[in-house]
Amino acid sequence: MNILLTSATGYLGRAIAAAIQSKGHRVTALARSAATAQRLEAAGIQPCRGDLTDAVALQQAAAQADAVIHTAATNDAAMGLVDRQAVKTLLAAIAGTQKPFLYTSGLWVMGNTGATVADETFPLNPPALVAWRPAVEALVLSAADQGVRSIVIRPALVYGRGGGLLPMLMQAGQSQGAVPVIGAGDNAWSFIHIDDLAALYVAAIEQAPARTLLIGASGESVSMQQVALTIAKTLGLGDRLQHLTLEEARAIWGDLADALTLDQRVSGDRARQLLHWQPVAPGVFQELTQGSYATKAIAA
Repeated sequence: MNILLTSATGYLGRAIAAAIQSKGHRVTALARSAATAQRLEAAGIQPCRGDLTDAVALQQAAAQADAVIHTAATNDAAMGLVDRQAVKTLLAAIAGTQKPFLYTSGLWVMGNTGATVADETFPLNPPALVAWRPAVEALVLSAADQGVRSIVIRPALVYGRGGGLLPMLMQAGQSQGAVPVIGAGDNAWSFIHIDDLAALYVAAIEQAPARTLLIGASGESVSMQQVALTIAKTLGLGDRLQHLTLEEARAIWGDLADALTLDQRVSGDRARQLLHWQPVAPGVFQELTQGSYATKAIAA
């Protein structure tokens, strides 16, 4: 297949592109600049000049592809509006073709799950940061009625390869001498290694039927405080944590603070059963103490 990937230079996109290529598929990706196009070509990826706001480029690239994976985001105040319009353009371009379209959502749309180990049927209660996203999920899934093999994946907190959310806490710990925690930090975070998530994307684009919703999670749920303590030890800070009130955290991180306080325990069993996907990468604590984050801490 020739798979259009809306971002192949971001943290998640790079891993997905490599996983696609390892299965013998070709990758076409959006390139906002000549420099990005050169980097894509060096990685064996066909560049397509344009961005999420360029409806003509999106339509042409999707129409020429055999499948579409949407991972790009503007990460600004207009993110929700731009995302919805880009999704509408991409879906319209492949309507009636039965081509697969995979949309990247996120676990935060589910809100707090508490003690419940939630699955894809859990009711949604997103924080303000992602309040716009459930409507886009619904738009994608309903595209099955217009002849699109539509798929939505909600990744848990992504880690591995030294990226994701964890470096934010590491940088704060290095600069302040203590790793920040919001409140008591006893809320659970669910995780997925980036390599396992990339493998899930490929399995879904190859196999998942239309109107498929999947949680991408390894089953590992640990408290924010446990994560922060492990980071502190990795940084050589002992057990030094900086406990912030929610108001203090909002002053630092804005709406992200409310997402970080979510208490989430989730199951990725549906992906395992439907696609025979199996997470195999090291767990988050192993990555922090012996893997890519430990290497990053030493280098710093």
